[in-house]
Amino acid sequence: MKESSARRQRLALLTLCVTMFMSMLDNVIVNNALPRIGQDLDAGISGLQWVAEGYSLVYAALVLTGGTLGDRYGRTRVFRLGLALFTVGSAVAALAGSIGVLVGARMLQGVGAALLTPGSLALLRHVFTDERERAKAIGTWSGVSALGLSIGPVVGGPMVEHLRWASVFWINVPIGAAGLLLAARVLPDIAPRARRIDLAGLALSAVGVALLVYALIEGPSRGWTDIRVLGCGAAAAVLLLAFLVLELRLAEPMLELRLFRDGALGGALLSGFMVSFGMFGALFFLPLLMQGVLGWSPAAAGYAGLPMTAMLVVAAPLSGRLTAGYGPRLPLVLGLALCAVGLGGLSLYGDHAHYPAYLWTLFAMGLGMGLTFTPVSIAVMERVAPAQTGMASATINTLRELGGVLGIAVLGAVLTNRMTDSLTSALHRLGVPPEAVGSIADAPAGAVHGTGGTAAALPGPVQAAVDDAFIDGIHLAVLCGAGALAVTAVLVAVLLGRARPLAPTGSGRPQPAELAGARTA
Repeated sequence: MKESSARRQRLALLTLCVTMFMSMLDNVIVNNALPRIGQDLDAGISGLQWVAEGYSLVYAALVLTGGTLGDRYGRTRVFRLGLALFTVGSAVAALAGSIGVLVGARMLQGVGAALLTPGSLALLRHVFTDERERAKAIGTWSGVSALGLSIGPVVGGPMVEHLRWASVFWINVPIGAAGLLLAARVLPDIAPRARRIDLAGLALSAVGVALLVYALIEGPSRGWTDIRVLGCGAAAAVLLLAFLVLELRLAEPMLELRLFRDGALGGALLSGFMVSFGMFGALFFLPLLMQGVLGWSPAAAGYAGLPMTAMLVVAAPLSGRLTAGYGPRLPLVLGLALCAVGLGGLSLYGDHAHYPAYLWTLFAMGLGMGLTFTPVSIAVMERVAPAQTGMASATINTLRELGGVLGIAVLGAVLTNRMTDSLTSALHRLGVPPEAVGSIADAPAGAVHGTGGTAAALPGPVQAAVDDAFIDGIHLAVLCGAGALAVTAVLVAVLLGRARPLAPTGSGRPQPAELAGARTA
């Protein structure tokens, strides 16, 4: 009987890890396909940003509601529904014949991921009742999640080159189908509990984030003084402020902002947000640089990510041991610092750089990312009450995805602004009319050297100007990301250094003293 229970636990862990791996993989596996998508579907940089952002934006907007729905209708039931929607969205994306259909399918994938991921960690906690076994399971789950983010570019590049870009979506279909079969057999049914759905909070947060991202993506092309961009930015600020005020007033909010009163919780959540901010931005633009400017094949650009994958594999168990021995502060601060150094190091290299020269930056970013995943999950899960695990898990995933959404949007805006300014000056010197700058600036999005794409059609001096401007924009973007990560490392060190110890409660479960007081007040 005991052996059967252990086997069921292993299968449940496998199911949750595989589905989480798939949802994390989908964040980045698309990146190496973006140049080919841009070429085949005639999309520029802003269009490709929406392909990447469509998934993450919907995920970030709905994942907190996904946690609430899991509590109300049963976490396993909602998990299965999310997995089914994700699988269907993947099939539609693979069949898309236009950029609009592809973005819509990515949004459907985001809805599915928002429903399945909040319940994943909560189900894991329900399956593993022993604290030691649970910690090991969370470590494995976190490591697999990190691996999904790192291995995406590695497997995506060869798939795009040999099987076309639709293959990065088809891969999800058999995995999703197998996950649904396993989930029906091995995942426990957790009784739902009555919980109010925060529809007002959902509307305010979803529309506010969507308007903010729209303004950031369209600002560089339309102009920051464009009435639509200004209106969307102002409306986003008002709606998001209203969302925060509403959540503070509700007895059972969608986002428990009181979590941030505890130093350890606030520092851990901030770490997850900022690592995604910096790394998702880098992982979005690097394939465009490698394929569009350096002329690499998709497979070569994918294999270039192997050092990051290797370091994530090394860092996953290392971060677990560091967290167990020293607490979350050391691995989080060290991870953030390494990400900052690696990301900033990319600004030292241009279009003539050789791969071995900047290999160290990939090692640094991979190790830094790997060090942060496990301590974020453990720090949060150890400091919330059992009834709040679904909400806490959703909060972790919300902030990670929101960090990625804003990283691509903000760093993309920095890149596009700098690139447009540099390219305008360069083309003016070449005698190119100003009205042609916009179409020429989109060349790196769909350009694949030597394949008959946009790059092949541009005169040599113009192509050189495009490449130089693009690299100039990437340098500024990665420096901004590195600076933000470095500041975050200092803030996290201070926040976790001042964190209060856990206070025991009557239930025998430790909680932060402030949170316990807030809930009993």
